Amino acid sequence: MTRRLATFTLIAVATTLWARTASAEVITWKIDGDTRRAIVYAPSADSPANKAPLILSFHGHGDNVQNFQFTNMHRAWPEAIVVYFQGLPSRRDGLPGWQTEKSQDDDRDLKLVDVALASLREKFKVDTLRIYATGFSNGANFTYLLWAERPAVFAAYAPVAARLRPSVLPTRPRPLFHIAGTEDTTIPFAQQEEAIATATRVDGVSGTGASCGKGCTIYGSAGATPVMTWIHPGGHEYPVSTSERIAKFFRDHPLKS
Repeated sequence: MTRRLATFTLIAVATTLWARTASAEVITWKIDGDTRRAIVYAPSADSPANKAPLILSFHGHGDNVQNFQFTNMHRAWPEAIVVYFQGLPSRRDGLPGWQTEKSQDDDRDLKLVDVALASLREKFKVDTLRIYATGFSNGANFTYLLWAERPAVFAAYAPVAARLRPSVLPTRPRPLFHIAGTEDTTIPFAQQEEAIATATRVDGVSGTGASCGKGCTIYGSAGATPVMTWIHPGGHEYPVSTSERIAKFFRDHPLKS
């Protein structure tokens, strides 16, 4: 995703929601000499829940956490702890982003997730059966990498506009919700279809799937590890209602094994 697209797509959301955005906490971690940062939204202290779900969210290449928080995942699931991470400058072009393959950039982002998870579990009452990862574009590619490299941690994944690098090989079935635009030219739709095909193979679901609404298909019968897709007619974007759809999918899929 280009920075211009990220700003245009998300600021449109921010314009209408800025006045209603609650305050949030900025948390930092020092990892291999780098200061890593995230904006964290947590349920109020008087929340009736004993433990809260945890969602890790990753912006697209060239975007930033201040902008990406206006995807409003924390509003879509207010009972959850939602963590919007800031990427480091890419060695490719200097713009903020995420590793997409194991061992890339000294695994700086996999290390971030490991450190952040340990820290967040100490700071908050986290429901370990409800830890999730989502992201857009480059952040969604990293979400797929987390499925391959940290499958025991996360209950489900929700990449938006993503592809799988050839070296990224998920092996453990996990619920997955992939959102894609048929007119995407940044990450071509055909590459996203390949990622979806890999997900259905790993999860052991096949066939034409069942409709779950306009553009929405779910693969896998009751009791299976599902793959759900929402295919929209747009391009490389984070469509309106995306966070609400992801939150519902996450709610429906706690960690089983």
